[in-house]
Amino acid sequence: MEAAPTVSVADAPAGTEKLGAEWISVGVPDIGSLIAAVARPTGDGPFATVLLLHGSHGFAQEYVRLAQDLAHAGLLSVAACWFREGGGAGQRFITPIVWPKAPPVPDPLSDQSMQTVSALVRTARNLPDALPNRIGLFGHSRGGGAALSYMLRAGDVQAGVLSSSRYPRQLADLASRMTAPVLMLHGTADDPRDGGTEFTNVEMARNFERALCAAGRPVEAVYYADGRHNDIFAHSTRYQDELKRMSAFYRQHLVGTA
Repeated sequence: MEAAPTVSVADAPAGTEKLGAEWISVGVPDIGSLIAAVARPTGDGPFATVLLLHGSHGFAQEYVRLAQDLAHAGLLSVAACWFREGGGAGQRFITPIVWPKAPPVPDPLSDQSMQTVSALVRTARNLPDALPNRIGLFGHSRGGGAALSYMLRAGDVQAGVLSSSRYPRQLADLASRMTAPVLMLHGTADDPRDGGTEFTNVEMARNFERALCAAGRPVEAVYYADGRHNDIFAHSTRYQDELKRMSAFYRQHLVGTA
């Protein structure tokens, strides 16, 4: 059995003081020290909870903003730095938050990623005002691949939203293991020049959607015409559309309202 993560209140990382977020430190045995922003809804809990996993460009203020916007929709939201050393073509679309104590960037399908996401899910589930059996995942790009791998292998979350996610063939082969509803948000022009990879090509996404449908698993997919890999951060109209869709999706499957 995995050792429990050690959770404590943390100071805001440098440059984030004005974001108005609550910060926690999550110590994961044999992995490292993670940091996460917690955005709480108004009113009395407990609340359905969403864990957000960033992409290869690294942890960023944009993920904290997304967590805060989801909190406005009534969802307790946790934006976590699950690895350091962000970079690549997609970094120009975000405002990085540096946290050198996090582990190096992992393969999203690795056991290390599985252990890291598991510790963060456990942390989210055990927040004082969280509903422990109403947990959702959000992942962008590499974070989407890690979220998807976790959903297929652990099966203990109740909803997942994948934005410009990785969809490697080996995960499509596991589609019948999916136990939670999935919302896929993907651009038809996803390309490595904007931070994508061969695994984020729109045909990989369509193939995974077909695999879920063939297995009789609940999936909703939205394909943005000419949409690119990081449009959720590059264009406000795409951001607002994804936010509206994921908020309704989480409310439907985690709260019971849309």
